[in-house]
Amino acid sequence: MKFTFNHNNINVLDLEKSLKFYKEALGLEEAKRHNHPDGDFILVYLQDGVTEHSLELTWLRDRKEPYNLGDNEIHLAIVVDDFDTAYEHHKNMGCICYENKEMGIYFIADPDGYWTEILPHKVL
Repeated sequence: MKFTFNHNNINVLDLEKSLKFYKEALGLEEAKRHNHPDGDFILVYLQDGVTEHSLELTWLRDRKEPYNLGDNEIHLAIVVDDFDTAYEHHKNMGCICYENKEMGIYFIADPDGYWTEILPHKVL
């Protein structure tokens, strides 16, 4: 028996704002979308164009209040081939929320407050 990663899910309040953020910040593109027939929810799967892993964004029509992310200890991690350029890009976007210079990593926050760790290719 073999298990493989397929996707991670996060819920978002403003789907278009989140789509724009993930495209601009990480280059993720919409791979597929499911609009529920009665309009209750929309699922959008984003991919990096390299791996088969997806990030599923779930938008719920009736959700109006921000999601409780607790201590925000759960996060995604992305490896980038040009760490310095990515850092400057994210700094210019104003989305860097935490840096650990000793480890050589930093985190960005999306519009809903979810964190993504940015790792230089050499870490892996």
